[in-house]
Amino acid sequence: MAQPTPENWRASDELLAEILLDRDPVLDAALDAQRRAGLPEIEVSPVSGKLLNLLVRMSGARRVLEIGTLGGYSTIWLARGVGDGGQVTTIEAEQVNADIARENIDAAGVGDRVQILVGRGADVLPGLDGSEPFDLVFIDADKESNTIYLDWAARLGRAGTVVVLDNTGRDGEIVNASSTDSKVRGTIEGLRMLGEDQRFDATALQTVGLKGWDGIAIALVV
Repeated sequence: MAQPTPENWRASDELLAEILLDRDPVLDAALDAQRRAGLPEIEVSPVSGKLLNLLVRMSGARRVLEIGTLGGYSTIWLARGVGDGGQVTTIEAEQVNADIARENIDAAGVGDRVQILVGRGADVLPGLDGSEPFDLVFIDADKESNTIYLDWAARLGRAGTVVVLDNTGRDGEIVNASSTDSKVRGTIEGLRMLGEDQRFDATALQTVGLKGWDGIAIALVV
């Protein structure tokens, strides 16, 4: 039996991607651009990107909100999911990241359906209040602000909006009640909000793979 090591987690993830995903030069080029620019390697894995794409298509989402653009890798997956006439609004705190993302998204041929807003999520989100509701919200930004982002996901969504919260595993540190890591604390607070806030019906799964020991929460706005 294979041992549960990070090396085997990665190998299994790579095998799943090889079997289930087509080779995609456009997405490969987006990752290469991120690497050349020195962006941190914290984008979603290929199989997670496909999961986002499938969730968009399964839910019939036409308006998607993404909080945390980085270099646009996940944004491309989402934009492909909404299809022609769909719209992805993505928020990125750093201008340099947003510039790289814009180049990658345009090169992927989905630039016409992606709006990039630059600024801290907590500052940008109030400006979206009053807009047409979003059908799916993907949260992958600073974990310390998870509860802020979840609150806005509910406020900017509608009954039936899908909410995806990334990086909920934190290498298992979520079980450490005494952790002083702000990312861990923010993750726990976000999970508790999903469990206690009556606006959400949620579950979460642990994952292992390219991102190590991690996890994802998926919720429905009710």
